[in-house]
Amino acid sequence: MIGSSIQLSTGDGEMPVFVVHPDEDGPFPVILFFMDALGIREELRDMARRCASAGYYTMLPNLFYRWGGPSFDPRPLAQGVVDPKMMQLNETLDVPMTMRDAGTLLDHAASDRYASLPAAVIGYCMGGRHAIGAAASDPRRVAAFASLHGGRLVSEQPGSPHLLLMKTTGEAYFAWADNDPVAPPEHAQAVERELASRGGRYRIELHRGAEHGFTFPERHCYDKPAAERVWARLFALFRRNLRRGGGGQ
Repeated sequence: MIGSSIQLSTGDGEMPVFVVHPDEDGPFPVILFFMDALGIREELRDMARRCASAGYYTMLPNLFYRWGGPSFDPRPLAQGVVDPKMMQLNETLDVPMTMRDAGTLLDHAASDRYASLPAAVIGYCMGGRHAIGAAASDPRRVAAFASLHGGRLVSEQPGSPHLLLMKTTGEAYFAWADNDPVAPPEHAQAVERELASRGGRYRIELHRGAEHGFTFPERHCYDKPAAERVWARLFALFRRNLRRGGGGQ
């Protein structure tokens, strides 16, 4: 496969993006991969490479670029120690910001001969709500989206991310952990109500026994059977909704 790090200019600065895709002739369907609050690290690049190895043009942006693009050590989380700067960035990065970022990413993909739109957007933890925003910002170019143990998808505020679901048209997949304080069952119920009202295809799946962050291989809460089930759901989602060009598997 071919991987590279590029910089894309936005109205807020230069956004670093890790781009990886098969080394055959394209074009390949596009995946926007939105990070969790721990930031960009090799663990996420490896997950992006897994998408690319299955035949997809995968873009992993550093969504913290406005603040220098920091990343954070996941190990203290196992002892319940949370970096206050990480939480501050998690709060400060709002969905309208990443909706604009998604437009920049999709515009770049539209200009690359290796990429084929429409895209799918996937978001982990913090990235789950930003994936919803990306899907809502450009339904014509986002054919599917997924939130994986997405946190804080529902609030009492008028700008709650789940309210953007009515602006989406793509197929949706939501993976929930049943031991997740930032994504309680009532949030899943609120998301399902919006999706049912919206219409169209969706799936909300509760992974029993799993904890928040269960998809990350290097986290203490990694649950391999549940994580592999999520990968199977994602690749099936991509196959149903994304057009393949002249290459890939």
